[in-house]
This record gives sequence, C-alpha cells and structure tokens, in this order.
Amino acid sequence: MSKMIAMNRKASHEYFLLDRFEAGLVLQGTEIKSIRKGSVQLKDAYISFVGNEAFIKEMHIPPYDFGNRFNHDETRIRKLLLHKEEIKKLQEKVKLKGFTIVPVSLYLEKGMAKMEIALAKGKNLHDKRESEKARDAKREIEKALKKQL
Repeated sequence: MSKMIAMNRKASHEYFLLDRFEAGLVLQGTEIKSIRKGSVQLKDAYISFVGNEAFIKEMHIPPYDFGNRFNHDETRIRKLLLHKEEIKKLQEKVKLKGFTIVPVSLYLEKGMAKMEIALAKGKNLHDKRESEKARDAKREIEKALKKQL
C-alpha cells in the first residue's frame, strides 16, 4: 500500500524512460512531515553521482509550517539509497552519450519516503510530436468508446 505524493510529468515528455529503480531517501528534521503534506516538486530535479553514492539535487520540499527553527533547507542535496550493483549499473549507463537519470515519482510506502527513478534517453522534437499524436489519438478513441456506451 503506497500513497503517491508527487509525479514528474515533464520526465515522460522530455525523455524515453528505460529502466526504473526504487530508491530510498535520506531525510532530516521536518522534511518527512512536509512530504506527507504533499507539496513536493520534482520538476527541475536531477540525479548525480559522487564517488559510489547517488544524490538528488534541486528537489524542492517546502519548509514545514510548524517547524520553527528546526526547518530544513528547501533545495538541499539529498542522498539516495540504492544497492551497490544498481549504482554501478547506472553510472556505467550515464557515461554513455545521451543517457541521464531522472526522478519519476515520490511516494510513501509503509511510512517511508521512496522515489522511483529512471534511466532516460532524451527525446528529439519529432519524438515529442509523435508522443503527443499518440496520446491525442488514444484520448479520441476513449472518448468515442464512452459515447457508444
């Protein structure tokens, strides 16, 4: 049982999402309370590596309303918890041209904040147009089927 907190819709528009991984987050202070409130932004977030560790940068978690002096920095760098093999695999793929790692969604599972990240390859302009056409066609089909019922 998991509760969806935030989705990065821009990621599926800008990238082909290939492999997906689940990562834990190292949080401090009032960050988890603010996440439970549900006002997290993943739009500009990205994942980078330092040594054999993965970090998420530019993820915006607003300060908790009742946190007073114990509140956290909104866009601080947060460590991601992944297995060594997953980190090595992702680092190897990122070294290849055109691959990057993007956060896809943030959710709560058994009270813990988890993030779905994906190995992604950038789309060209014509790929984005094709995706939009396919989405519009699917929407039209669903609308036609709804009218028949």
